[in-house]
Amino acid sequence: MTKSLSEMSLKELWELFPIQLTPHQAYWEDWYQTEKRSLAAFLPRNVFLAHIGSTAIQGIWAKPIIDILLAAPESEHDLIKTRLLKHGYLCMAQTKHRIDFNKGYLPTGFAKRVFHLHLRCFGDDDELYFRDYLKVHPKVAKKYEQLKLSLWVPYQHDRDGYTAQKTRFVQKVTRTAKAERGENNS
Repeated sequence: MTKSLSEMSLKELWELFPIQLTPHQAYWEDWYQTEKRSLAAFLPRNVFLAHIGSTAIQGIWAKPIIDILLAAPESEHDLIKTRLLKHGYLCMAQTKHRIDFNKGYLPTGFAKRVFHLHLRCFGDDDELYFRDYLKVHPKVAKKYEQLKLSLWVPYQHDRDGYTAQKTRFVQKVTRTAKAERGENNS
C-alpha cells in the first residue's frame, strides 16, 4: 500500500519528487494558459495571475513545473486558499502574507502537469522582475541555466538546498532589474 503524501517524510518526498530539468518546451505556455482559465473560473475577479519561473523563459532548461504568481488583496487570501484546496491544490507552506500551493504531486510521483502557485499580496512580485529581466537579457538567462544545470545532480534530492544555492543569483538579478526600472531595491 502506498503512503499518502502527508504521511511521507521530507526525505521520502524528495526521493519521490527529484529535481528534474529539461530543455524548454513550447507547450508550457499552453499549460499555463489552460490552468489560468481554470483558476479564473473560481477565483475572485480582483486577482492578478502571471506565469513565472524558468518555464516562462524561452530557451533555457527548467523543471517541468509551471510556476504561477497569484496576487490578491490579503483580505481575500483565506477565501482563495479554500477554493484552491477544493480544486486539487495542496497547501505546502504558509506565512502571514504568503501561501504556496502545489498541484500534480501524487503518491506515485509527478502527474503529467505540475503546478506551483504562489499566493501573494499585490506588490510582492519580485518574480516578475526576475522573469522579465531574463527575457530581455538572454546571456543572463543562459548563466542562470548553467547554474541550475550545475546544481541538478548534487541537489537532485534536496529541493531546499537547490533553491538556496540559486538565491544569491536570483536576488542579484532582481536588484539589477529593479534598478534599471528606477525602483527601490528593498
